[in-house]
Amino acid sequence: MIDPVDATRVWLITGASSGFGLAIAQAALGRGDTVVATSRRVDAIPREKGERIALLPLDVTDADQRRATVDEVIRRFGRIDVLVNNAGRTQVGAVEETTDEELRDLFELHFFAPAALTRAVLPQMRKQGGGAIVQMSSVGGQVTAAGFGAYCATKFALEGLTETLREEVAPFGIRTLIVEPGAFRTGLFRPGAAYMSAEMADYAETVGPTRAYVRDDHLKQPGDPARAAEAILDALDSDDPPLRLVLGADAIGNIRARLDRLSTELDRWERVGRATAIEEEPASTS
Repeated sequence: MIDPVDATRVWLITGASSGFGLAIAQAALGRGDTVVATSRRVDAIPREKGERIALLPLDVTDADQRRATVDEVIRRFGRIDVLVNNAGRTQVGAVEETTDEELRDLFELHFFAPAALTRAVLPQMRKQGGGAIVQMSSVGGQVTAAGFGAYCATKFALEGLTETLREEVAPFGIRTLIVEPGAFRTGLFRPGAAYMSAEMADYAETVGPTRAYVRDDHLKQPGDPARAAEAILDALDSDDPPLRLVLGADAIGNIRARLDRLSTELDRWERVGRATAIEEEPASTS
């Protein structure tokens, strides 16, 4: 367990104005912890009562704001126990439809910004002898779908970085948690929130259903963000926390199916893969 000096934790949560960020903030406050909730627009964050909540403006893609926010949290509270990298958005487009600018912008938001914030809090966590990094990934961090190429690429990258990070920081008492939600009733698909690349008629059959799903399924998803938040806190408090926490029956089913496909393919092509080793010359017997 994470045991700060005063027996409560200090949370720094990005994208806390709605969805998972807001739900995690409320759950942490409900357990008596202190929460620093951030968003590009502070006035978009619902006002929670109490002295253990602080609201700070933060555009996670702005390097100066990232540094200033981390410094301010440490100045006010003396520590950062949990960083939740949650800020993000949806993007739909075939790989060919996605422009360089669109791809780079999404990587800035979903990969480079959380990586930078993670690096920014690690010195303090090492100094205080513990902490936790929570990366809000997605089932799309393991499972792909037509039209979600850019989105999935950013999540795959974040998961690879975090899995490596775990090996590096575990000796300092710092935990890492990758959260992989399926379909939850957040604002990710709300009208105007989901970014769509310019359509090409050639991809209507493959990407069209994904566009329709994002356009038509807002608030029809089965997952409850409040229950997800409680599950995340339970995982952090566990004596044997997971590296990946998969949330939602849909996500669990899709990831199991992917693992089965990977295993089957590995078995099928194992002989070919193993046959690529250099053949050593037999030792001379003379």
